[in-house]
Amino acid sequence: MGFSFFYEINTKRWKRYIGSIMLVMLLFVNTYVNVTGEQIMTEQVEEAADLGLTCHACVLMEASTGTIIYEKAMDERLSPASITKIMTLVLIFEAIESGQINLTDEVTTSAYAKSMGGSQVFLEEGEKQTVETLIKCIVVASGNDASVAMAEYIAGTETEFVNRMNAKAAELGMNNTHFEDCCGLTDSDNHYSSAKDVALMSRELITKYKDIYKYSTIWMENITHVTNKGTSEFGLANTNKLLKQYQYATGLKTGSTSKAKYCLSATANKDGIELIAVIMAAPDYKARFSEAEALLNYGYGVCQLYQDSNDEALENQIVKGGVKSEVKCKAKGPFSYLSTDGTPVEGIEKKVTYEKELAAPIKKGTAIGNITYFLNGETIGSVDIIATENVEKSGFPHFLEKLLQAFWL
Repeated sequence: MGFSFFYEINTKRWKRYIGSIMLVMLLFVNTYVNVTGEQIMTEQVEEAADLGLTCHACVLMEASTGTIIYEKAMDERLSPASITKIMTLVLIFEAIESGQINLTDEVTTSAYAKSMGGSQVFLEEGEKQTVETLIKCIVVASGNDASVAMAEYIAGTETEFVNRMNAKAAELGMNNTHFEDCCGLTDSDNHYSSAKDVALMSRELITKYKDIYKYSTIWMENITHVTNKGTSEFGLANTNKLLKQYQYATGLKTGSTSKAKYCLSATANKDGIELIAVIMAAPDYKARFSEAEALLNYGYGVCQLYQDSNDEALENQIVKGGVKSEVKCKAKGPFSYLSTDGTPVEGIEKKVTYEKELAAPIKKGTAIGNITYFLNGETIGSVDIIATENVEKSGFPHFLEKLLQAFWL
């Protein structure tokens, strides 16, 4: 007992202390590595999803399906500046399609239209230009005077035209939009839109009126002014510099004011995939183009699109109790599916099914079946099969007619 006994006890005690300390340190280091690793992983994921955009709001949308691929503050109400003119163009092309106006119609510039400031093509009061020329002035040079001239030609007054713009916005589900003029020149707080709403009206324009691309891809072109002062040439230069910077660019419209800052609705088409990139309140002139390009590149990196035109012939279907024994049918429309996570779309399968028993009467447009689409065994959508003709219910006159036909034969 004595010194050796106490030495042995203290040595064992210190070993336990040291072992405990080492265990605690090991746990601490292990915990730190795990936590730090998770933090790095989280930061990498956030960095991968964050494109580092400096604009206040943005949206990336696929045109055929309306799928939103990327967004930032997309519902916030902001001043849209001249991208307001996208809705003006929607109504212009709508009027052309309905036959209300024609591309060759001549439009006379009013004193009010001439008085517009900002971007303009310097139309003179009483000057006549064709509808097609004024479309070029709006799309290429963002002419405020041309926009008002067209608004007055279609609706009588700009005020009435703006009423129609707001009605169309409501129809398209643009819930965060209200217009007070047709060109976006105003700084009124009551003239606003959102990135999502701009994408919605851009989609309406490019999917319904493909002729817009004949004008939105013009880089430079001259128009001719014929006035009391004589004849002169005026050069239109496209404000959308993305047409020269991005090989897949197809349009669409720029805008800027001191209040709105720098805005852009950019459209592009690569391998049949049409994307719409909307930038609102970018801090400078170049940022709206570079950030739109970043959005488009991101979209084309993650998107795969499957489209089925559904224009193949379908078999006639048997109808019971009708004046006809069969009814003709077709798919109601095309089908599109957008994969935004890199999932291949080559393996999509479709199944055609019909109602088991069809009985007259059947009205044209009635759904009598469907085409269902599957990806990896999961349903991804369907399209109705509709009757393309009326089939009336058979009655005594029809029965008698059939009987007489059989008798004479």
